[in-house]
Amino acid sequence: MDQDNFNKPTNDLIGDILRNYEKTGGMDNLKGQGKPLSEDYLSGDIFQHFQKIAKDAGFKPHWLKLQHEISDELKDIAEKYVNGLKSDLQFRVTKVNEKIIEYNKSCPPPMQKGTVRLETVEAASKRW
Repeated sequence: MDQDNFNKPTNDLIGDILRNYEKTGGMDNLKGQGKPLSEDYLSGDIFQHFQKIAKDAGFKPHWLKLQHEISDELKDIAEKYVNGLKSDLQFRVTKVNEKIIEYNKSCPPPMQKGTVRLETVEAASKRW
């Protein structure tokens, strides 16, 4: 193998973005710059720190957003089902079940939920 193949630059998009941001002065006045890190950052594992920082920054994981969407949709379907407006509801239940399957693929295993039927949508809306 040719020696030049080992020295080819890699495509580092995030690194390029950060370097450009630094060149334009974006890293000059960061909050907490020059202050020592708290003890929390030096204990525990990296994933727990990421989760805490992401939560503090207002980040919601995809599965949590899906959970809220599914809950809102189930409540709306249940309300229409109880009031006798049953047209188009089976299609909406099918779409919600697709979201539930997507949710189950990305959420923690203890939080997985079963799919719903039109007849059980009222009870399911209370569980979500």
